[in-house]
Amino acid sequence: MFYTEILEAKKNSRKLLAILLDPDKIEMGSVPALARKINESPATHIFVGGSIVNAGIIDGLIITLKQETTLPIVLFPGNPSQISKEADAILFLTLLSGRNPDYLIEHQVNAVPFLKKTNLEVISTGYILIESGTKTAVERVSKTEPLDRNNSDYVLQTAQAGEYIGNDLLYLEAGSGAKQPVPLEMIAKTAQNTRVPLIVGGGIRTKEAIDAAYQAGADLVVIGTAFENDINFFS
Repeated sequence: MFYTEILEAKKNSRKLLAILLDPDKIEMGSVPALARKINESPATHIFVGGSIVNAGIIDGLIITLKQETTLPIVLFPGNPSQISKEADAILFLTLLSGRNPDYLIEHQVNAVPFLKKTNLEVISTGYILIESGTKTAVERVSKTEPLDRNNSDYVLQTAQAGEYIGNDLLYLEAGSGAKQPVPLEMIAKTAQNTRVPLIVGGGIRTKEAIDAAYQAGADLVVIGTAFENDINFFS
């Protein structure tokens, strides 16, 4: 089970790495080669999803991935249309940083009938978008403003609210294509003052940046654009 694994990893200070695949940016014919590169990387998980996803290939993508890799596949959906019974787990996201009711409760309610037809492990995740120097897809699609990257106290307050609400994971996100990653001070402050596992993603483009996020307190780091742009990123 994904959540049990991440709890054990946090307890034992073992860091996890997820590679995020956006179905809209993937040619199905390239998936086997892509999976081989993932298998050769330090990745422990594969995340699948995006802010929009119009391709309608999520089921086929996951089925093909499972033929090529044994890594757990976790859905990272932008809306209920991105739910696939072929995955192993789903991050059940609440956009804590925004005040758009669609992303606070409406999409979640609409997702329930789909989830009830699957055996997916559902993990409640507080999703916090951080300002990153550019307008990201998450900001455009959700029509919400990211939190100030210079206000770590308010980001922590938001994360702690998510923890009180009952989120099992917290996710600090700079967004796809971010110019700047989540500040290390922000990661550290959040990690030191919350109990649940912490995911960090967006704007991380080097191995050194991955290590820095780990050292600051991230339990799981997500790499997306950097791997999309160079599948030999980990070579």
